[in-house]
Amino acid sequence: MDITFYKYQGTGNDFILLDNRENIYDNISSEQVKKMCDRHFGIGADGLMLLNNKKGYDFEMVYYNSDGNTGSMCGNGGRCIVNFAYRLGIKKKEYLFLGSDGPHEAEIDINKEISLKMQDVNNVQFSLDYYVLNTGSPHYVKYVKDIANFDVIAEGRKIRYNKEFAETGVNVDFVEIISDDEIFVRTYERGVENETLSCGTGVTASALVSAHNEKGFNRVEVKALGGNLSVEFEKMSDTEFINIWLSGPVEFVFEGSIQI
Repeated sequence: MDITFYKYQGTGNDFILLDNRENIYDNISSEQVKKMCDRHFGIGADGLMLLNNKKGYDFEMVYYNSDGNTGSMCGNGGRCIVNFAYRLGIKKKEYLFLGSDGPHEAEIDINKEISLKMQDVNNVQFSLDYYVLNTGSPHYVKYVKDIANFDVIAEGRKIRYNKEFAETGVNVDFVEIISDDEIFVRTYERGVENETLSCGTGVTASALVSAHNEKGFNRVEVKALGGNLSVEFEKMSDTEFINIWLSGPVEFVFEGSIQI
């Protein structure tokens, strides 16, 4: 199969995007996805997305992790596919698309930054030193010190594969507080099974539990290894968050073709 692909990145979280509006990639296999995402023998990416037609929406986003398996919602992927839709001629200021976790709104501002509305969160589990919540994908959030020198891969792998999470997997976010409204986040991602330069749903989860206002509007600036993002939201309680928007830059990297 000859595949025409487009490579995008959002704060270092990189993706392969395929235009599947004519259903030519409906039968793409997990092995083919895995091969394309391989950084040594393929194109290289944290994940792959199909842009499909979907009645009632501007498009549908179908996401695969780099291990070839279908994945849950990807925040940076969602922002990238909006830019891709614009490039394909679906030119709008405001979008409505369908992801694996349901409908999403998105906007492109005058600086070409893309904001993605995430699903409301109404369940946060607390423990002595971590939080567990789902922002479209499940996340385990833990605060640490000296995050620049923290062993994210080793410590993240321990949590992702412990007895509680081994079967379904969990993304693990390590967070250091920089100031009242700024945090530094590093993420070990399931499906990639490694640290990524940024994780949109992880940034969102980390921002929610780092709210500086006990109730009402919050904006949290987030530093990731691949760049800076922001998360705006309304905090209703310690376990309920609404009107959640993830914002930041997106960049088209290159396009090409591959035979697999």
